[in-house]
Amino acid sequence: MKRALQLIATNITEKVSLPEATPLSDDHLLDAYSAAVTKAAERVSPSVVNIEIQRHRTSRPAPLFRRPNEIRGSGSGFIFTPDGFILTNSHVVHQASKIDVALPDGRRFEAGLIGDDPETDLAVIRINAPNLAAVELGDSKSIRVGQLAIAIGNPYGFQCTVTAGVVSALGRSLRSNSGRLIDNVIQTDAALNPGNSGGPLVTSRGEVIGVNTAVILPAQGICFAIAINTAKFVAGRLIRDGKIKRSYIGVAGQNVPLPRRLVRFHDLPGESGVMVVSTEPNSPAERADLREADVIVAYGDQPIAGIDDLHRLLTAEEIGSRAALTVLRRSEKLVLTVIPEESKAGGGESR
Repeated sequence: MKRALQLIATNITEKVSLPEATPLSDDHLLDAYSAAVTKAAERVSPSVVNIEIQRHRTSRPAPLFRRPNEIRGSGSGFIFTPDGFILTNSHVVHQASKIDVALPDGRRFEAGLIGDDPETDLAVIRINAPNLAAVELGDSKSIRVGQLAIAIGNPYGFQCTVTAGVVSALGRSLRSNSGRLIDNVIQTDAALNPGNSGGPLVTSRGEVIGVNTAVILPAQGICFAIAINTAKFVAGRLIRDGKIKRSYIGVAGQNVPLPRRLVRFHDLPGESGVMVVSTEPNSPAERADLREADVIVAYGDQPIAGIDDLHRLLTAEEIGSRAALTVLRRSEKLVLTVIPEESKAGGGESR
């Protein structure tokens, strides 16, 4: 019996011929990580542009030093519509007297500024050019911490430089140059350098999930991008109106803690508020009889713990609408009526 089984096994082995191993191609040798980065870069790079600007010098040089009146700068951007709309950072093109755009294929065009919003550090410019490749905008709500993130831009003028990392954190807040907080910022460790500003942060599928905007210079691997959902909203309003409408009441204030006895006595929802340092002449705050040293603790039915809370509530929808402003005047709690107006700067530093 044992001998019979050995003969059967031998016959099967002789009849079955194993296929010869086929040599692996370069595509198969690429690991999944490299393949993902490569495909995303190939898909998005044709839409990434280099932006060069000139702006007038705002301060006069000392008499002993002769410097040009024009300041030059550069940054990145990406085409997001086939008819030439480009998304970038506000700080790249803000107050530019001339904007030039260089495409990856070598073509150069002068761009016009469509709109600029320093509060979110976003801007839209446009070029008139044929045969433009537009990126695919993703959904920043669908991304997860730890997933692959790829940054493409022009650091120090080196066009279409690709760096890769992961989404380090979500829901960060970043303060813009105007002082207002930008919410829902993406943190990544994909390396960014000067010149990357305005470039896209993309997924492994080549979908744009953020607009690269800032780094923390003393740190390593801590970089930030404005979420693409925020950018979609801002870009749409900039294309439609040329600016982002926001309301303001005309106060300058500072965050202050509240005495515990006042918090308990008035049953306040928080332990801090905004103390009024000054009010603008003929502003909604002045007309509402808001005075210096008053402490704002609520706007409508929303508690105000600090200036950032007030910023978030003063949206375009509040323009012309009556609102209750709850303040502490010395130890007394008052409810004033304020009617916010449209910010004269289209969102500037007024609040």
